[in-house]
Amino acid sequence: MFKNVVIVGLGLIGASIAGGIREAWPDVHLTGIDVDERTRRIALSKDLVDEAIADDDPRFMELLKTDCDLVILATPVDADEPYLKAIAESGYTGIVTDTASTKERVTKMAAETLRYPQNFVPGHPMSGSEVNGIDGARADLFQGAYWILCPSEDTPPDHIPALHEFVAGLGARVIVIAPDQHDRAVAVVSHVPHFVASSLVTLAARAADEQQTVMRLAAGGFKDTTRIAAGSPDLWCGIAFDNADQVKAGLSDMRDILGAFADALETGDRATLTQMLKSAADVRRSLPAAWVPSSERLLEVRIPITNHPGAVAEATTIASEVGCNIQSIEIDHVTEDRAYLSMILTDEGDIGQLSTKLIDAGYAVSFAPLMPKEYIHV
Repeated sequence: MFKNVVIVGLGLIGASIAGGIREAWPDVHLTGIDVDERTRRIALSKDLVDEAIADDDPRFMELLKTDCDLVILATPVDADEPYLKAIAESGYTGIVTDTASTKERVTKMAAETLRYPQNFVPGHPMSGSEVNGIDGARADLFQGAYWILCPSEDTPPDHIPALHEFVAGLGARVIVIAPDQHDRAVAVVSHVPHFVASSLVTLAARAADEQQTVMRLAAGGFKDTTRIAAGSPDLWCGIAFDNADQVKAGLSDMRDILGAFADALETGDRATLTQMLKSAADVRRSLPAAWVPSSERLLEVRIPITNHPGAVAEATTIASEVGCNIQSIEIDHVTEDRAYLSMILTDEGDIGQLSTKLIDAGYAVSFAPLMPKEYIHV
């Protein structure tokens, strides 16, 4: 896998990635880059990295030109451009990925800045903490979390399996989707919920009397529901403006939904109110409590990808669209000009839709059950 990794930004996500790498692959050489001297000092004292350097340290360019084979940008999108320019100037030819919560803007920035933009694979680990910065970092932060990858048709085929193995090794569950799909989806499940949580806290604060009765009652479910409202205001302001159109659309839909609840109360329509609550409850109960793949029902999908540019990105995206979880992925090079994409799937998703969509996209597909003892990829 990767031997020398550079992590730009040692905040919550970057430092947690470093900790996860330390536990999973102790022999990997880790270099952390951060503008804050205290953060660099803590990273070294906790043995999260082998080197901790400032962003203007010549060592960064030296690593890019010689030893590095993976660069992870764990910084806000607004801070990415200088690092992308440094990567371009160095002539670096390895994989670059990021961790930002929005994808379209950074994808465009990478395409316009990098010398080898095809080597940039946008990423987004959907995990966090109310404790900001390196002080909240945990090596197990990504266990069971979704980690989204957004390759393009130009992404070299071997990049996706390499990053899939890396992310899965940190305990995360990989989802592959297009950048525009990503930004629409996370607006609904991540960005809008943050503003809803902040609104609930604001509502409680406005309702509090001098004795703070409301706040004393704000325990249990209320604290769980609004936990994310304690996140960094500057960070979330940046996320909102990076994904402004999708967040605005989501907030508008939320306003309509809340209005429908209010209308039902105004008109005394118990049936409608009950049905709205029931529909939401049914959907909520259908969400899995945890991701536990059924190893007894593993399935291998083999797809010839010879002379089919962008095949890996397209096939993995289709699998994610129909709800199939890719437990492992590899490219089997049969001859110099023949290769197969092998995806190991768990028992989730619609295999029928997967087969139909892959065939419609022009692929020949074969499925075969895989017994646990045959499954050697981790």
